[in-house]
Amino acid sequence: MLNTSFEPVDFVLFGTAGDLARRKLLPSLYELEKANLMHAESKIIGVARNESSLTEYQDMVKENIEKFTKEAICPETWSRFCAKLEYLQVNMKEPEDYKGFLSHVDDSRIMVCYFATPPAIFGDICRGLHSANIIDETVRVVLEKPIGNDLETSKAINDEVAEYFNENQIYRIDHYLGKETVLNLIALRFANSIFATNWDHNCIDHVQISVAESVGIEGRWGYFDDAGQMRDMVQNHLLQVLSLVAMEPPTTLDADSIRDEKLKVLKALRPINQSNYQQSTVRGQYIGGFVNGVEVPGYLDEPDANERSRTETFVAIKAEIDNWRWAGVPFYLRTGKRMPAKTSEVVIYFKRQPHNLFGDSFANLPPNKLVIRLQPDEGVEVTVMNKVPGLTTSGSMDLQKSYLNLSFSEAFQGERIADAYEKLLLEVMLGNQALFVRRDEVEQAWSWVDSIIDAWNNSNEPPEQYQAGTWGPVNSIGLLAKEGRAWYQSKAVK
Repeated sequence: MLNTSFEPVDFVLFGTAGDLARRKLLPSLYELEKANLMHAESKIIGVARNESSLTEYQDMVKENIEKFTKEAICPETWSRFCAKLEYLQVNMKEPEDYKGFLSHVDDSRIMVCYFATPPAIFGDICRGLHSANIIDETVRVVLEKPIGNDLETSKAINDEVAEYFNENQIYRIDHYLGKETVLNLIALRFANSIFATNWDHNCIDHVQISVAESVGIEGRWGYFDDAGQMRDMVQNHLLQVLSLVAMEPPTTLDADSIRDEKLKVLKALRPINQSNYQQSTVRGQYIGGFVNGVEVPGYLDEPDANERSRTETFVAIKAEIDNWRWAGVPFYLRTGKRMPAKTSEVVIYFKRQPHNLFGDSFANLPPNKLVIRLQPDEGVEVTVMNKVPGLTTSGSMDLQKSYLNLSFSEAFQGERIADAYEKLLLEVMLGNQALFVRRDEVEQAWSWVDSIIDAWNNSNEPPEQYQAGTWGPVNSIGLLAKEGRAWYQSKAVK
């Protein structure tokens, strides 16, 4: 039975021939169809500038669904999905071309416009839609990151979109907010008193948020060298996760209640600038090495590289939140390319016991840890100390670390974990903004990040080199070691 529980949608995918659409968006829409979560009368209108027949477009979509879902197409699902597909050739900078939309969209239905294009043409698309007279209060727009290259350009892009759309129509997407384990953070914190009552400076020693990538630039030199790891990863993904870990309980689960609390965290981040960046940040750039046993080139040896580039491919930051809950609790952020494994993890280190009764087993009792794995193998686990079973004549009690698996993948075995984009696309069609980023959040994050980048640029110091296949520059280890701490050793590395 087909889903008719919500309104039909005209889903307009700008940049439908691009990498993001082919890898993520079209396969995610297919999975929603497969799960019976797309209205029977919804349409998917692919928009690109190249000429293509509908049959050619349908074949391209099918090929990429098979390629990126890595599953055989379900004939019944494909028949329904294929019938929803339409294609429109548009030069997105030419307002006249948008008149073609009039024969594809129905002004009595909700229209979702997904801008999977460079942000530089967001304004052009808005003007084109306006010129075709198809914008009203029911239209929703989804903006892909990065929204700008700094605070100034972010404001300019947001201003262009705001000329035509109200804030409640704009969905700024960060796919990390659609990951099940990120969503589970809210449930872990606020539905369980064991965590809710111990989630502050009285019980937590520090927090680590790491996003490691084993890949290099993957042919994106031009984009990445302008952005760098700070703009590409910290400004959005890491700061969004940090704000969810650190936020106060929202009054409700509605969109603005959650986003209000996240914004308070971003505003409370202690500024890092010329006066303290050396104590609080480390940036690096990878040189040649080996990843998973394969020799890889250094950043400056990648195709099309500028050998004088000082763009960072690694960032480590000691961030501090100046409020009552988190006073004295550092948040260590780390992200880099060409690292030993692809992994994203949040690790909450609880404070050690004030007195050790078990010195015969552990001279220093290790702290309890809550590990939230975002990728790979999404899950949650707690490290605790247990007695070793068995008899002893020593009179002492032997302890060992144990790992309690709190993962929903264990609790709900056999159930498929949806891709983050599936969740977010469904939320757009339902009109729920809770998992999307509000304009003031984006601009507050840029303000904090810009200060760090300015300090780096003013110092004129090059990034520290680190070998591909390692966990980053030596000084990133020192960032924690000088305070008696160490980076968590990810289980993703065999």
